[in-house]
This record gives sequence, C-alpha cells and structure tokens, in this order.
Amino acid sequence: MAKDFIDYEAMVQTALRDVVKKTIGYVVKHGLEGDHHFYITFATEYPGVEVPDYLRDQYGDEITIVLQYEFWDLVAETKGFYVTLCFDDVHEKLYIPYAALLSFVDPSVKFGLQFNPVTEELSEAGKVIKGDRSSIKAEGKTTDKKAEIPKDGSNIVTLDSFRKK
Repeated sequence: MAKDFIDYEAMVQTALRDVVKKTIGYVVKHGLEGDHHFYITFATEYPGVEVPDYLRDQYGDEITIVLQYEFWDLVAETKGFYVTLCFDDVHEKLYIPYAALLSFVDPSVKFGLQFNPVTEELSEAGKVIKGDRSSIKAEGKTTDKKAEIPKDGSNIVTLDSFRKK
C-alpha cells in the first residue's frame, strides 16, 4: 500500500519564490529605496516566459536582468511579473513567471536566492506525491524508536516507528 509523503523541497522552493513575489510587489507599491537593486536570472524557455525571440537568440536559455535605474511598467501578478527594459535602445516588455526564476540577488544587502528548476509536477505548493514504500517495508521495522532510513540513497525518512499502533 502506498503512503503519501510531503514534498518539502517543493514547498521551500515555492516559499523562496514567494519572497521574490513579495519583493516585486513592494517595489511596485513603494519604489526602490536606498541602494537596493536586483539581479534576476530566469530560464528563457520556461513555459509562459514572454521575451522577444532576438533576446532568446542573443542570450540563450537564461537571461539575467537588472532592476535598478532604468526599468518601467513593473507589475506584480500572482504567477509572475511584467517589466519593461531597454536592450540596445529598444524598450521591450517581458513577462517572467516566478517558476522560471533561477536566481534573485540584492547585492546592496548581500542577499541572494538560488532556485531549483520547476517542473510541472512540482509547480504546486505543498504538492503531495505518492511513494512506493514496498522497498522500505522489506527492510523490516526497527524496534527502537529511530526513524527508518532507506538504503537506496533517497532522502525520504519514514516515521512509522514513532506512530502509535
């Protein structure tokens, strides 16, 4: 019988992306204050990214943009943000889903985040995934109150020995 496992990694990645979402929302509402500026790297080929083809051709699978002095029309939405930037004297409006983010850095306060690439199956916060426990059960139960750790190299720890039976 399969048991549900909580995907903490997906939840952490979603929470970290939420930091960027709230930061963009703050900037939309209050503007950039002090020396804050952001380096945002994102995957150009991620579904939903809106970038002109010539920029994809020029920069490849990822682009780092800088939000400091010259950006316009910054709009924070639920799943991503819009911003207009100038590339070789041409203003281009970009849309970047938060799930496309690879990194976010505010060097003025020495703050940075790295993101794991998001796949469709991990894109929902708190998604519960099914795991096959048959290999864990085959190892037997511990009699002392220690969590069972699979020997297959996975990072899933079972807590069955702690549950009341």
